[in-house]
Amino acid sequence: MDGLAVLCLLLPMIIRNCFGDDLTYVSGYYSKTPQKLSKYSWYGNVRLYHFRVPEDTVLVRWLLTVTKGSGSNCGDHNITIHFRSGAPPVINPIETEFANNTAFLPAQNLTLSINNGQNITLFNVSNPAPGDWFVAAHLPKDDGKIEHKGFSSSCSYFFQPQMFVRRVVDMPILESKAPLHQSVSSPDKPAVLKIFVPEYTSDLTIRITGCVTEDVMATDCPLLLTLGSATLGDASVRTVNCTGRASCATTLHIPPWDSWVHITVESIYVNVTTTFTISANSTVGCKPKSVGLTGDFFTRLSANGSSVLGGNLSVPVGNTSALGNSSLSPDLLSNTCVHNQPVFKEELDVVSVRFAVINGPNITVSSVAPTLLLLNLNSFTDSGGTLNLDLKLNQTNMTHGNSSVFACLTARSPVLALNSTQTCTTAFSQGYDLSLNVTAPQAALRIPFPEAAVWYLSLQMVCPGNASDCSNVSATVMASVYLSACIDDCGTYGECRLLRSYSYLYAACVCKAGWRGWSCTDNMTAQTYGRQMAAALLLTLSNLLFIPPIIVAVYRCYIVEASVYLFTMFFSTFYHACDQPGVTVLCIMDYDTLQYCDFLGSVSSIWVTILCMSRVKDTFKYMLFMLGTLIIAMSMQLDRRGLWNMLGPILCAVLAMVAAWVYRGVKRRQCYPTTWKRWVFYLIPGLATAIIGLSVYVFTETDDNYYYTHSIWHVMVASSVVFLLPPRDRRQEPWGWSQKLCGYQICKNEKEELYTVT
Repeated sequence: MDGLAVLCLLLPMIIRNCFGDDLTYVSGYYSKTPQKLSKYSWYGNVRLYHFRVPEDTVLVRWLLTVTKGSGSNCGDHNITIHFRSGAPPVINPIETEFANNTAFLPAQNLTLSINNGQNITLFNVSNPAPGDWFVAAHLPKDDGKIEHKGFSSSCSYFFQPQMFVRRVVDMPILESKAPLHQSVSSPDKPAVLKIFVPEYTSDLTIRITGCVTEDVMATDCPLLLTLGSATLGDASVRTVNCTGRASCATTLHIPPWDSWVHITVESIYVNVTTTFTISANSTVGCKPKSVGLTGDFFTRLSANGSSVLGGNLSVPVGNTSALGNSSLSPDLLSNTCVHNQPVFKEELDVVSVRFAVINGPNITVSSVAPTLLLLNLNSFTDSGGTLNLDLKLNQTNMTHGNSSVFACLTARSPVLALNSTQTCTTAFSQGYDLSLNVTAPQAALRIPFPEAAVWYLSLQMVCPGNASDCSNVSATVMASVYLSACIDDCGTYGECRLLRSYSYLYAACVCKAGWRGWSCTDNMTAQTYGRQMAAALLLTLSNLLFIPPIIVAVYRCYIVEASVYLFTMFFSTFYHACDQPGVTVLCIMDYDTLQYCDFLGSVSSIWVTILCMSRVKDTFKYMLFMLGTLIIAMSMQLDRRGLWNMLGPILCAVLAMVAAWVYRGVKRRQCYPTTWKRWVFYLIPGLATAIIGLSVYVFTETDDNYYYTHSIWHVMVASSVVFLLPPRDRRQEPWGWSQKLCGYQICKNEKEELYTVT
């Protein structure tokens, strides 16, 4: 039994040594629910899907399915799909301008055309970066037509992404200065390895030697060496062609810290085995000075007490009265190759984080070595906002007039040496650089949807010309770094909204008054103040056309109807005053309350007008008024924009009116109404006016012409009421009461209810 146990323990090692090049691949399948696509006008129209790519994945295949509905209005549209690793894609389909100081990397996208009922497309990514991946889809630009629910038959397009992964469960691990012997036989079966890069690694060298190819006498390496994982961004992987060389080596300067780097080796031959030796050598060129287990940081906290962690930790850039003149103690400005600046992270709200420099925000920057700030945005929820960086140079502390302070913001690994000619790049990514000097002492940077990773801010003084002039030179920089939902809260003409895709939260700006762009700063189609004022006046003052119907209703003794018209006029006026997209806004109540009352009053006005035309007895009429209004109020609460909220009361009222008219016509043996003048001068013009207004409301309204087409709707509806209200009963005095006084009260003819209504 003991020998069998030893054999069981050694068997996996024997298999591994004998068949070391045979990798075990397993598959995974992930799917999302189909969602209806929308035309693009802002980021809220995008359908965003989040996937999680497992570690050691060597191939991802997305199955993209777009289904088109059936119908006469279903045309051929192009669906745009965007991919990005680490954060949602930043897109600009309508080609608007971004705000100043905004930087982003464009996302990979593809366009699918829908000619038949369905389009199925495969999208492959080899050696994908593990972690969060986002897929976004949308239809072309919105044409601005306002489609009323139930009156338009728009076509539906549904999009569903499905992800298939192929990953390795026993991927070999390459260690520094520990060579591995590998073999590869065809491009379809590459050698896949990974190596871990610790923090403060400045260089990582991968070398291939000892290539031996089966049935080939040459000593060169017919191999392709690929380092890194694909993120669909620029320079996310590095490929080296080793063909024609006996040995092959490449060096990664500033590789990603505290992460795994994937290594893939492929052969240019098919069914020909090539054996080789691969090795790695990592260089830790720089480490910060150790502060000990309890020294420096905790000492500084205890010495300053509440002044460090209490109060306002993130002082604005323009405030020069911040705590402390230097956030670095003198011993940290000695001959160390990098100065680590402690940073305090404070989570304020959803997609809202503030980074505070300990004893800051003043930061002492030297020319000897860069000052490094670590910004931990590795949380899943941090990638849905905007990373804001504001820097200000304190000119009173500049000890060299021609010197500048260079700042470099990078993800996953920092730039450890800054000068006037070096770009802000690391092994697999391009960073964002800023420069401060006496003539330009301030700089700002806005990064929408930053990658979920650890970000590094490097600061260093640089002197042009003779570098010796910058020896022992320092400057003070005030820094403010924070994560917000939107850029500058979307400005005056925008609203920052928090969106959700399943459990993922992100933010975007919705613009108004013709302003466009990611942060509502593009004014190419912006409305002037005069146009905003004209729109507000047209939409509000057009409701004053309800005054004639109110006067006519009161004169003809229809007091209840006049009250409904007055209610409609009041709330429609102030609803449109509150619904303006620009700065000409007046809200006397909550917006939702005003909208509800406007919709309720509009439908109730139609309901009471048609019932009044039926000329039924007052008792029965008022019962229908009350019952119908209560039902309308209930339906408005369920769905105030539904088709049957307006169509249902109209049909019921018309049926009641037709039944009453037919009953009178049969009883009197003549057409009702009896006179042709009533038809020609009142009913037909009123009906035509109502139909014209309804047609303008349903079929012609767009975002551009809304303020005058909707005003026409107000005018037409109010005018139709004047024509359609029935005449006053001949036996009833005008204004609804008798002119004769009986004692101290106005007398009413008690016999009027006994007469038959004519």
